Amino acid sequence: MEKLYWQSIEDFKNQKNTNITEDKPEPEFSIEGLDESEINGRSSRRDFLKMLGFSVSAVALVSSCQMPVRKAIPLLNQPEDVTPGVANYYASTFFDGTDFCSILVKTRENRPIKIEGNTMSPITKGGTNARVQASVLNLYDDARLKEPMKNGNPITWDTSDKEITEHIKRLSQSGQKVVLLTSTVISPSTKKLIEEFIEVYPNVEWISYDPISMSAMRKANEMNFGKAVIPSYSFDKANIIVGFNADYLGTWLMPVAFSKQYSVNRKLDKTNPSMSRSYQFESNMSLTGSNADYRYGIRPSEESIVLLNLYNEIAKATGHSLYNAPDSPVDIKMVASDLLSNKGKSLIVSGTNDLNIQLIVNAINNILGNYNSTIDINTPVNLYNGSDKDMQMLVQEMNDGIVGGILLHNVNPVYDYHKSDEFVSGLNKVKTRISFADTMDETAGLCEYICPDNNYLESWNDSEPVSGYYSITQPTIRPIFNTRQFQDCLLNWMERSEDFSDYMENNWKSILSEEASFDGSWNKIKHDGVYHAELAEPVPVEFMQKGLKSVSKPKTGLEVFVYQKIGMGIGKYANNPWLQELPDPVTTATWDNYLTVSPSYAEANNLKLEDVVKINDIEIPILVQPGQPQGTVSIAVGYGRVSAGKAGNNVGQNAFGFVSGDEVTIEKTGSSYPLALTQMHHNMEDRPIVRETSLTKYKQDPASGNELHAYDEKHNVSLYSKIDYDGLHWGMSIDLSSCTGCGNCVIACQAENNVPVIGKEQVKNRRIMHWMRIDRYYSKDENNPEVFHMPVMCQHCDNAPCENVCPVAATNHSNEGLNQMAYNRCIGTRYCINNCPYKVRRFNWFEFTNNNNFDYNMNSELGKMVLNPDVIVRQRGVVEKCSMCVQRIQEGKLNAKMENRELKDGDIKMACEQSCPTDAIQFGNLLDENSIVKKETENPRMYHLLEGLHTLPSTSYLTRVRNNDV
Repeated sequence: MEKLYWQSIEDFKNQKNTNITEDKPEPEFSIEGLDESEINGRSSRRDFLKMLGFSVSAVALVSSCQMPVRKAIPLLNQPEDVTPGVANYYASTFFDGTDFCSILVKTRENRPIKIEGNTMSPITKGGTNARVQASVLNLYDDARLKEPMKNGNPITWDTSDKEITEHIKRLSQSGQKVVLLTSTVISPSTKKLIEEFIEVYPNVEWISYDPISMSAMRKANEMNFGKAVIPSYSFDKANIIVGFNADYLGTWLMPVAFSKQYSVNRKLDKTNPSMSRSYQFESNMSLTGSNADYRYGIRPSEESIVLLNLYNEIAKATGHSLYNAPDSPVDIKMVASDLLSNKGKSLIVSGTNDLNIQLIVNAINNILGNYNSTIDINTPVNLYNGSDKDMQMLVQEMNDGIVGGILLHNVNPVYDYHKSDEFVSGLNKVKTRISFADTMDETAGLCEYICPDNNYLESWNDSEPVSGYYSITQPTIRPIFNTRQFQDCLLNWMERSEDFSDYMENNWKSILSEEASFDGSWNKIKHDGVYHAELAEPVPVEFMQKGLKSVSKPKTGLEVFVYQKIGMGIGKYANNPWLQELPDPVTTATWDNYLTVSPSYAEANNLKLEDVVKINDIEIPILVQPGQPQGTVSIAVGYGRVSAGKAGNNVGQNAFGFVSGDEVTIEKTGSSYPLALTQMHHNMEDRPIVRETSLTKYKQDPASGNELHAYDEKHNVSLYSKIDYDGLHWGMSIDLSSCTGCGNCVIACQAENNVPVIGKEQVKNRRIMHWMRIDRYYSKDENNPEVFHMPVMCQHCDNAPCENVCPVAATNHSNEGLNQMAYNRCIGTRYCINNCPYKVRRFNWFEFTNNNNFDYNMNSELGKMVLNPDVIVRQRGVVEKCSMCVQRIQEGKLNAKMENRELKDGDIKMACEQSCPTDAIQFGNLLDENSIVKKETENPRMYHLLEGLHTLPSTSYLTRVRNNDV
């Protein structure tokens, strides 16, 4: 039976019942300037010609009479390192308390406009994720505080320093407790400064807080190894990977580093056709689960049961002690067999903050000999240092009136603490409340003083994400507003005259004490952005089996599972419209969170998409999610902000009050709430797009799953003569076995090419402007489907259907194989959109710049500072699409010309390619026999999208290979 692929529950039901996708009515919409008869297609030929004539003349009139005014102020003294029109790059570090990435910051005329990964980092190795890419927009956020404040009114730094120092001294002299509450700090210099601050004011206690906690993992390792640490993991060394509610490709711990490692063993090589195998047990459909070779849906209360059964199966085969456990709800024998066959080359991880679960995970990894192989307990990860116990004690002491002052840095517990009401009650009883928030967030709004912190792109700092591995943060722009680093505030209140950049440099003198020349080494570290210190020979640690307990039966009620979405995370960047409009890789939803339920639960309870239900104290719409386990519902945190900014306020519901595994009840309200989903925007009408095979079949025939390619190549004929390119023919290749569908490339493309944000209403109207999209397809059982992710952008066809139909030659073919757009020619007939089988062209229905109806970054003088000056901002009535970053191509050619050499493979990288954490995208010259992209076109797995149409795309794909036998 032919394998069917589908994009939504409705699509699945249509295929299941009739195998024919029903036509769905287009949503009603209005177009300014057209009456209803014209919209509904009832206009006459005369009306059409009349309207066409008016449109052409109007476009000519507007373009000739309304040239926008651009003001430019010349530099009197040009800085040495600034050449107008030439970008500068600075090594820096992104760390926001949870996510870490070593980066390069692209600046134009001292203005940061783009984030790239730092390839010199041994941890992230040049990769990024969506939040890292979008972080540059946070620098230009109108919601940022412009100056220090007291009780909501602006004050000077001198006044704030004087008054706050007096408060802290008075509290110190009276012996009243002051708490410094921060997110996880991984900066060795900042840690040292805080310790010195506490020496000056001994009444200060430092507490770390993480909204998503990993305290249980640290506690388990303390019990088993005597070290309260999170170990470092090597997914690239594991043949078998088993995850339990750990979305290590999406949001868990260090997803950029783990994606890079994971992809290493997913790339097939002719000489070694093997790949790792991944199993995922989870309570919602995560990005990792959608990429797993085998996926199992479980309840949160079943996780410990499955794990203990897995432990017993392995322990029984290796002679270790067994524990009582209820029968596993899923068969784990195949998993156990694979793990036993790969001792020392396997890896088991869990993202659940439960001590017994983490102890079971440690015990399994110990039996399999994974420590000192795929797990390194002696080189710990320094992220997620927050203490649940200390946070609980703080809330209690605030409510008891014990805390006299509190300083809050990079935390927002009024919003994201799971017992927010108790925290607010306690905070209001603290007399001196000081926040370092850069925006007036929910917690800062309750503080007396706000000393706004710099953006990380305006700051000095250092990081040690993994012991012995350092990364430097350096400012790439002077502070835009009258803000100041958190560390400089501490130095001022300690009455120290130095600033933090000097303090950090002095601290690094001790770190580099063994280096021959400090100045030379320090300058090199700032240039490279990274430094690896040789650690002392680790003291061997022995595993001590203790604390592991038997587990009870699972719960019987409906259980809730709380997770993070790829774009929004914990909600820190809720006011970033790029992230709000990023389609979720699994649900393809934008601008909201929702309650995901399984198809069977929805059918049994008469629930459908967008029905609003009440769960606990919130009302939230339903999204029917294939793969949602039976007996569970899921909801994403990071939404429901009320003090984020104009883009983030009142978007979705706050889910931090839920705890995974809690039993809940759902009550249907009878109302509905629209969701902006993109999953059916670009339906390709059941044509053969997805091509995949299993590893077993691939070993037998490398062209397995790609048989149609040979047929199409043989039978395609054309009336057009073949194009002969002279030296350059640009092309792209995408390895679908490496692509995880994370959406990072979508944001990278948006940042590079000035793609506008259009808002929820226009997304609902199928007008999303992203130049590239990630199609998501399901196959097999709707309750536990296989998932397929596929990046799609302009294919740059040699026989491009769009070029033939444009009446004004706005879209044309270059002599280097690019399908070009001449925006000043385009009159918006959209014939090209209709004639494109890949549906990758976008139409500017409105003016998205300087328009209060689209009040995002392009409607703000500050927000427009992020725009790339090498890419024009398109106006209303113009079609746009992927240009294959033609500006980067031109830059690469000019650089090679200035260096008097030929272009080399790798000189030019597309924005999507450069940011990809799995190296799934390759770009290059198809006429260069030694280029990677040319070699991939000769791979038996290579095919083109809809190649039966003979459009001859310059973008090719490699079939996905799964390491399963299903």
